[in-house]
Amino acid sequence: MTSENLFEEPGLKQITVWARGVYENKEARDVVVALTEAAALEGKHVQAWENYVDLPDRIYVPVRAYGKISDQVIESRYVYENEVPDIVVLTEETLVKGIDILAGIKPGGVLVINTKRSAEYLLKFIKKDTLNLSRIVTVDANSLAKSIITLSGAEGATDASGIGKGMGAALAAAVVKATGIVEFDSLLKIVANKSAAKKAYDQAVVYDYVKTLTKVI
Repeated sequence: MTSENLFEEPGLKQITVWARGVYENKEARDVVVALTEAAALEGKHVQAWENYVDLPDRIYVPVRAYGKISDQVIESRYVYENEVPDIVVLTEETLVKGIDILAGIKPGGVLVINTKRSAEYLLKFIKKDTLNLSRIVTVDANSLAKSIITLSGAEGATDASGIGKGMGAALAAAVVKATGIVEFDSLLKIVANKSAAKKAYDQAVVYDYVKTLTKVI
């Protein structure tokens, strides 16, 4: 095994969520926690954490949260950034501008964006690594739930405000619709805002992407 493939793990799925600090970092955290907790219910090995390089987060500064899900024990559990994500989620649409959101994304990757706009329009602002995408998903999570602003849950503390109380539930549901990474029923057992999750699952628009977009769901 070389240094280049040291942490290649068959079956491991890595999720990176980009958000705006203070206003949306809980939502980013909720997406990865909801998905990993749902996967844990299914007997999978999981991790969820925030990127300490980004913290302390400041108002509207881009921050990240990470999740890992695998059928096997996660060997790379002490690697604290997802350098090759399978799934990238944006808690708001302007993150497509000026940030390398798809850095390292694996071939076959999925991009989920909280937006009212079309995927075609947003693709104009993404300059790198789009050829590794297999699907782009849009969902207007803001119309389904508010962003919950809280200090609870930061730095590994227990989140007393509840997992998936805000729009994070909707974004997690969109991920499930596009990828099937967990069963939707498992996700509903975790998130507090089940109504937003159900509506997002129905309303999320999924496009296949091979240089051009094809609406599939």
